[in-house]
Amino acid sequence: MIEFGTPAFWVALIQIIGADIVLSGDNAVVIALATRSLPPQQQRLAIFWGTFAAVAMRVTLTVVAVALLKLPVLKLVGALLLLWIAVQLLLPEEESEGGSAVGGSLAAAIRTILMADLVMSVDNVIAIAAAAKGNFVLLMIGLAVSIPLVIFTSTFLLKLMERYPVIITVGAALLGWVAGEMAVTDPLVADAVKANASWLHTAAPAAGALLVVAVGKWLAARAVTTEEARPLAEIGAAADTAPAPPKESAMHKILLPVDGSPASLRAVDAAIAMRDWFRTPIEVHLLNVQHVLHQDVGQFVAAEDVHGYQQEQGERELAEAKDRLDAAGVSYRPHVVTGDLPAEVIAHFAREHGIAQILMSTHGRSALADALLGSVAHGVLQRAAVPLTLIR
Repeated sequence: MIEFGTPAFWVALIQIIGADIVLSGDNAVVIALATRSLPPQQQRLAIFWGTFAAVAMRVTLTVVAVALLKLPVLKLVGALLLLWIAVQLLLPEEESEGGSAVGGSLAAAIRTILMADLVMSVDNVIAIAAAAKGNFVLLMIGLAVSIPLVIFTSTFLLKLMERYPVIITVGAALLGWVAGEMAVTDPLVADAVKANASWLHTAAPAAGALLVVAVGKWLAARAVTTEEARPLAEIGAAADTAPAPPKESAMHKILLPVDGSPASLRAVDAAIAMRDWFRTPIEVHLLNVQHVLHQDVGQFVAAEDVHGYQQEQGERELAEAKDRLDAAGVSYRPHVVTGDLPAEVIAHFAREHGIAQILMSTHGRSALADALLGSVAHGVLQRAAVPLTLIR
């Protein structure tokens, strides 16, 4: 049993919080989709009671899972499941098609939040139960810290993980490490490992982390190659004004990826300042990439609601850029697309639309820091077949 306050306790606590963060991305989105058609007062009630019920259910399931993992063989099975979950974390999310519409009542919204969380939290429960290592005090502290963090900052965390993909890689490696630890502590093999192969307590977690990253990256590369052959699908009103596949044009096409952040708006200002540099008129394409929702979301939310939500978010993030271009008298075409890998989507869009130049911002770090953190700008630099101008 891990004692409170020891280094092992703090390491396990970090593992619980980390696992909860990387595996709980779409919770806030599900809540928003389930309540978007309700009156404001009912929205607040649905969010409160739906979240309360989902948290209570998740804590109960995790406590049960911790108890079950004390039985022989179940830790070995759980380790295999956790390895699979970790590898899936590194793969591009498949677009949710959407299902039946959510009923327009308070009870229906609460039921949707609860059922969606039940389906989407299975991997979360397994990972946290494994990281807790049978310590209920550790489990409760970890959940008390991580659940409010996920509920109230999940949109920010999603943006952070999209901007810095290395967070996902580290999270997947963490799950692989926990899987290795869980496997060698199963009651079926624990005594034999302790007596004859104690080195496995270090080697198995390290092997689990390396295996997850290697297999996950390999499968992700194959998935990206397949995605490159598919045309990008735009959503909402932006799709109606999107240009056809590229034709010969006398205009200089500039792509401005915008996520609503102050950094991305610096690139918009730079494009306005640079417009007189070109001998031919410029054609500005504003691109916003929306996060692909967890595939299980589609079981509970209608496709039109999913697309409507993504369109609203995209338009909100493009609004300031559009205002600045309008004020400067620069014409543009807005585009909102979905994708799990923003850098790949940006490069793909540039190929499809015959873009001559991509203009985007960085956060002022060195090239080495960008490479280590895996920023979107660095990813576009690796993938784009056209000139990329970075604005600091």
